[in-house]
Amino acid sequence: MSEPNIAKNSPFVLKMEPGSYAWCACGNSKNQPFCDGSHRGSEFRPMVVKIEGTQTVAWCGCKHTVDKPFCDGTHNAF
Repeated sequence: MSEPNIAKNSPFVLKMEPGSYAWCACGNSKNQPFCDGSHRGSEFRPMVVKIEGTQTVAWCGCKHTVDKPFCDGTHNAF
């Protein structure tokens, strides 16, 4: 499998409302941290996450987290 592109070397910390969100796994989306379909034609697929209540979320920006789609500090290695 190819390596994803690093969109940002830190998390995208956003206040999220309840709903479903498609996290960009390839790193190419122009709508980071969310998918805009830029992965088409590649092996990458977005990860759909359901947020149950209003909360602050640290979405992974480096795309290398083990805890996809959430930041686990892996970006500190880059």
